[in-house]
Amino acid sequence: MDRTEANSGTRDVTERLRFDEAALGRWMAANIANYAGPLSVSQFAGGQSNPTYRLDTPGRSFVLRRKPPGKLLPGAHAVDREARVMSALGRGGFPVPHVHALCEDESVLGTPFFVMDMVEGRIIWDATFPGMTNVDRAAHFDAMNATMAQLHSLDPAEIGVGDYGRPGNFVERQVARWSKQYEGDVEAGRVPAMDRVAEWLKQHLPADRGEARVFHGDYRCDNMIFAPGIEPKVLAVLDWELSTLGDPVADFVYHLMMYRMPSALFTGIAGIDLAALGIPSEQEYIAAYCARTGRDHLPDLDYLMVFVMFRLAAILHGIKGRVARGNASSVHATEMVGRLEPLAELAWAQAELARI
Repeated sequence: MDRTEANSGTRDVTERLRFDEAALGRWMAANIANYAGPLSVSQFAGGQSNPTYRLDTPGRSFVLRRKPPGKLLPGAHAVDREARVMSALGRGGFPVPHVHALCEDESVLGTPFFVMDMVEGRIIWDATFPGMTNVDRAAHFDAMNATMAQLHSLDPAEIGVGDYGRPGNFVERQVARWSKQYEGDVEAGRVPAMDRVAEWLKQHLPADRGEARVFHGDYRCDNMIFAPGIEPKVLAVLDWELSTLGDPVADFVYHLMMYRMPSALFTGIAGIDLAALGIPSEQEYIAAYCARTGRDHLPDLDYLMVFVMFRLAAILHGIKGRVARGNASSVHATEMVGRLEPLAELAWAQAELARI
């Protein structure tokens, strides 16, 4: 599947994800300053979890993020948390779309939702940044690195999210959480490699460092909007559904996972001649992040790489469960589920190579 073609643009809203557009228009008129209809609604092609819609009016465009309808796992799809953290980050000067309003009244659209600005720019679905010169490609990698370092340099308490997650033992709690979610989703079944990795993670837990920063949880090139044209500037970081307070190193290692991930699975660059494309090596990319965040190395890199792969596999496992329950948001959900077992096997291979 060509990820750019599959995820770009909008389409008509699918039958299962339709809502009362007139009710939305009335709510926007009451809650968004200077709103003026008529309103046209379409659905973004990408996205696996929270349905995302483009809202067009004669004067401007907005984006709506909504909790999906149907049977959901406890704690998932928390659009209220997304809206809260994005609002706080925006106040802190971090590049996110401006959030206009959150609606938790399910009588409006059937599920909670929030409305934010539509940020015009480029979403890059391929981590090789095709069509760029080597200089531009390197500059875009540096912009991603610098933006993540900026995120992890913010003091959560100073921007008003000091209570956004529990302090301490972040990795241990995350291993327990994703293991429980994986094991509890009976409709999705079990994956032998995931069982092995879950047990390995529990047996090799590293010491807690006690760091707590805003943890994005899914920081990839396709979850950010770059400036139009070719300027290597991140205008907005998207998709904060998995965010919490947690270990910034684990957050960065999730982003670093692209270096260990083949392109056939996700936005990976493993096996590619990086130097020929002007892409920094894994070690160079780590060094840039460490320099920006005042570190001399990335602690527990091998363990955290296994963890983030397991976590992503658990997310895919959750998509498999949503497919089984009939409430998957993306038309590409079944294709995504096909990546589950290869990813679980890759995580186990990383565990076997880990120097622990």
